[in-house]
Amino acid sequence: MAHAVVVPKSPKSVSALIDAQSGHAAPPSLAHYSTQELYRELIARMHEDPDRDGLLATPGRVEKAMSFLTRGYTQNPTQILRGALFDVDYDEMVIVRDVEMFSLCEHHMLPFYGRVHVAYIPNGKVIGLSKIPRLVEVFARRLQVQERLTRQIADAIHEAIEPRGVGVVIEARHMCMMMRGVEKQQSTTVTSTMVGCYRDPQTRAEFLSLIRQPTGSASL
Repeated sequence: MAHAVVVPKSPKSVSALIDAQSGHAAPPSLAHYSTQELYRELIARMHEDPDRDGLLATPGRVEKAMSFLTRGYTQNPTQILRGALFDVDYDEMVIVRDVEMFSLCEHHMLPFYGRVHVAYIPNGKVIGLSKIPRLVEVFARRLQVQERLTRQIADAIHEAIEPRGVGVVIEARHMCMMMRGVEKQQSTTVTSTMVGCYRDPQTRAEFLSLIRQPTGSASL
């Protein structure tokens, strides 16, 4: 049988939560409950029995999974990039494309996933290639909207090496559109951020042309 978490409401604690302006009592704090207790309560509110065999360990598994999926909050993108900056005499386009991305939308906490294409034109410094997928991971492992994610990646690269320009394109599918709401299975959302010389139509067009080429194309 499901056991709901009961939040105690002592007269003292409730009176202390009265909003002086509105006169309404604020909801009691749940801070003293563990994350697993809160997930257990959610399961109970879904009309399930958190004590049955298949669900008994679910709160612990969900806590561990959510900790992994939101670990970007504890990672510093600036430190990651500055750990692999190199002085290079190179002023042509650098592209890292088809970086796999998985994130959680902040509106429904449902996954969205897809590919990230990152390009920049150096201005004396380049970034170690493996750091760009790591940068994508840092920002993706947070509650996100695709538009903000696109901008954060571009801004982090721009701040780290001050290149002549940065371009970021993300193509993603959102489970909040596929599983619920309009339930459109084939829809893809594309966002882009162009900084510096990537605002020039010719540079932008070259970048977009290169990321549209088939993987393994000899022209790359």
